[in-house]
Amino acid sequence: MKMELCRRQILRRGARILISAAAFSLLCGARLAAQIPRDQAGVQELPSKTPREAAPKDLTGYWVSVVTERWRYRMMVPDKDDFQYVPLNPEGRKAADTWDPAKDQAAGVACKAYAAPAIMEVPGRLHIYWQDDSTLRIDADSGTQTRLFHFAGSSPDGEAPSWQGYSAASWEGNEVVDTRDGQGGPVLDSTGKRLPRRVLKQADILKVVTSRMRPGYMQKNGIPYSANAALEEFYDTFKDPYSGDTWLTVTTVVTDPQYLVEPFFTHAHFKKIPDASGWDPTPCRTDVPR
Repeated sequence: MKMELCRRQILRRGARILISAAAFSLLCGARLAAQIPRDQAGVQELPSKTPREAAPKDLTGYWVSVVTERWRYRMMVPDKDDFQYVPLNPEGRKAADTWDPAKDQAAGVACKAYAAPAIMEVPGRLHIYWQDDSTLRIDADSGTQTRLFHFAGSSPDGEAPSWQGYSAASWEGNEVVDTRDGQGGPVLDSTGKRLPRRVLKQADILKVVTSRMRPGYMQKNGIPYSANAALEEFYDTFKDPYSGDTWLTVTTVVTDPQYLVEPFFTHAHFKKIPDASGWDPTPCRTDVPR
């Protein structure tokens, strides 16, 4: 009789312990669940990085242009009919023939040659920095222009065209074959059988697509682009192993079915400088590049 009573008491105590442990577990689990965000499917959502935090390369700082290509088209104002390197169609050549710099200056549209398709070719300095976590900003002292590269969202409906347009940015890269052995040889499994190669993406080049641009010039001497033009740019940085200088390269591609027979490519190079020394904001002008 006493043994049976002791057994029942032990079972009651064990049950109370199990119930208390279960209640504690449920309470702690509820509190933890309240602290960890989850989507509707119950999958845990980890905090995502902002475009600023996720940037694979740092383009920020002060840069000065180094003119190594198309010197006479960038450092001087070319002649009115000097457009031999631009693939203009007949309509584009006709529009270029109407260029009148004095008329542009008087009409207050001198910034036609400082718009998005041309501004990176204008000699001067750049200041690149993050305006917010999703917007990279470029200030150019030549023409006192500002460009905003948006990593989130698209152009708002009804936004009026402007000289710099609306720029959507993303990180792109080259395809790289991962051979796993590091020697460029075949990929083998543990039995020596050849495996399919994996193709990876190196997302370390900034691609910028600009739309909603106000019609302007691709070159200082009135080479036109229309409101139908599309602009693609590719930004990359590298460090010179010999001099230690850091460089920014910009490849620009303008496509314009109204004035061009094929896309127009240009390249610009900038060297990083330590600070804002030499920063010289100037207004848009029609007579000289600066």
